[in-house]
Amino acid sequence: MSVLPGTGWPGDPATSGTPVAGSAGDVAGLAAGAGSLAELSARVSVCKACPRLVEWRERVAREKRRAFAAETYWGRPVAAFGVPAPRVLIVGLAPAAHGANRTGRMFTGDRSGDWLYAALHRVGLANQPTSVSADDGLTLRGVRITAPVHCAPPANKPTTVERDTCHPWLERELRLVWPGVRAVVVLGGFGWATLWPSLAAAGVAVPVRRPAFAHGTEVVVEGRTVLGCYHVSQQNTFTGRLTEPMLDAVFARAASVAGLT
Repeated sequence: MSVLPGTGWPGDPATSGTPVAGSAGDVAGLAAGAGSLAELSARVSVCKACPRLVEWRERVAREKRRAFAAETYWGRPVAAFGVPAPRVLIVGLAPAAHGANRTGRMFTGDRSGDWLYAALHRVGLANQPTSVSADDGLTLRGVRITAPVHCAPPANKPTTVERDTCHPWLERELRLVWPGVRAVVVLGGFGWATLWPSLAAAGVAVPVRRPAFAHGTEVVVEGRTVLGCYHVSQQNTFTGRLTEPMLDAVFARAASVAGLT
């Protein structure tokens, strides 16, 4: 069972009166009609447009992992986290089943988050190196973190239909934050492939040919720098494909071009 909106979860952007999307058409309409990031986040956080994802995220919240058996799980879509007027936008993949789906905050409560926030702290973009719960006092400086898919997917693999259904949320967020953004850090190939059509749909002039994803690659779009970065998944960090110096270099570069150093 997921946490009911407006019942006191730290940082819950929704209330009992927040409109709920039940279909792809609803998502498109509610995203387009969100006049602010706060309103958008509220609507994202109660979305029920993808039946497979709703069933999965709520089943995980009921059955839980043994280490978290005594905890209440968020069990809802996870909205973006960070400042409302970001200079740096981070684009991930989707919430982790026992991380953000448990805590209700992007990259919080799992090993991926340990790597991400430690790196942000090392380059001066986070006030602390850890992110364990929605009320742990973490704040970001000039940074907002979002994702192409806002619900935890089975095996961390959303379907094409689920990605496309969730797309209007990201498109609207990009429209709202783009004027102030100076750097975009994309974590992994899924986010990279999703970002370009989302930017185009948001009215941004993107390259005619989609740039290939690679760690450390940079693409200038309307004066903003889009940087590719291997995802902070355990598959990458445990194997050494992504190291702390590699991650730090990407975020140091983002902070520099964004004027945050």
